[in-house]
Amino acid sequence: MKRNHYIIILSLLFSLFIYLFYRTEKTVVTKIFISIISLDQFIALRKSITHSLPLHEFIIFSLPEGLWVFCITLASKFKFINIGKREINLVLAPLLFSIGLEIFQLFHLTNGRFDFLDIGVSVLFWAIANYLIPSKNSRQNVFKPFNFESFICLFCYLIVYLAHVWQ
Repeated sequence: MKRNHYIIILSLLFSLFIYLFYRTEKTVVTKIFISIISLDQFIALRKSITHSLPLHEFIIFSLPEGLWVFCITLASKFKFINIGKREINLVLAPLLFSIGLEIFQLFHLTNGRFDFLDIGVSVLFWAIANYLIPSKNSRQNVFKPFNFESFICLFCYLIVYLAHVWQ
């Protein structure tokens, strides 16, 4: 595995930790976790963790989105898709997705609360991943050939579903 894969995995695991123990119980990933260990065990574990390791609101509510944008930007570097005869570079997709999500929250089209700080964090983490973290990836259509790099890229996009809040 490449160094960037380890960075992506560690960042996503840290975000998972935050979502599981510091965010609402209504996220998809938390509901899955509760179904595995039971609600009582989850509540006890969550209480123990949050008591032992209090986190600042920024880390709880803004950092996970920034880390996701960071991860998907690393995974999307030099990736593209073809739609008809057009080639679409995926490196801008994480930024457009995160800002679009905030706009949807502003107009109450999706769950969540609009926050300018989240947009700023997303832009910052996108810039770090795009300009400061070197990548040895070569240009590749994300679907042809479908390989491990393609899987990592698509997995990072799909992981957003795990943070979705069920009503």
